Amino acid sequence: MIKRELPLFLIVGSLTVLIDFLAYRGLVWMGLIGVDMAKAVGFLIGTVFAYFANRIWTFGHQEHAPGSAWRFVVLYTVTLGANVWVNALALAWLGEAGLAFLLATGVSASLNFLGMKWFVFKAKPTSELL
Repeated sequence: MIKRELPLFLIVGSLTVLIDFLAYRGLVWMGLIGVDMAKAVGFLIGTVFAYFANRIWTFGHQEHAPGSAWRFVVLYTVTLGANVWVNALALAWLGEAGLAFLLATGVSASLNFLGMKWFVFKAKPTSELL
C-alpha cells in the first residue's frame, strides 16, 4: 500500500507547491493584493488542493470521512511548526539556508505523509461480523 501511496503523495506535494507558487506569483503580478496576502492566499489554495488530492487520489477516500477536515488542519498546523522549528535549528547549527530548507521540508513532508495515512485518512476498520 505504501509503495502506491508514497509516490502519489510526492506528486501531490509537488503539485501543491506549484499551485501555491503560481497563485502567489499571479496575484502579485496582477497587483490585486499585497505580497504577504498573496503568499497567504497561495498557501491556502495549495493546502485545499492538497487535502482533496490526497483524500481522493493518494489515500482513496472518495467520500468525505467525518472529522478528516479538522484532523487535516491539526496536522498541517503541527507540521508547519515542525518545519519552522527544524529550519531554525538547522540554520543555527549549519548556517546554510538551502540545507536548512531541505531538512525542514523533508521532516514536515515525512510527518505529513504519516499523519495523513494514520490520522487524517486512516483506513476504516472492517468488521468480520458483517
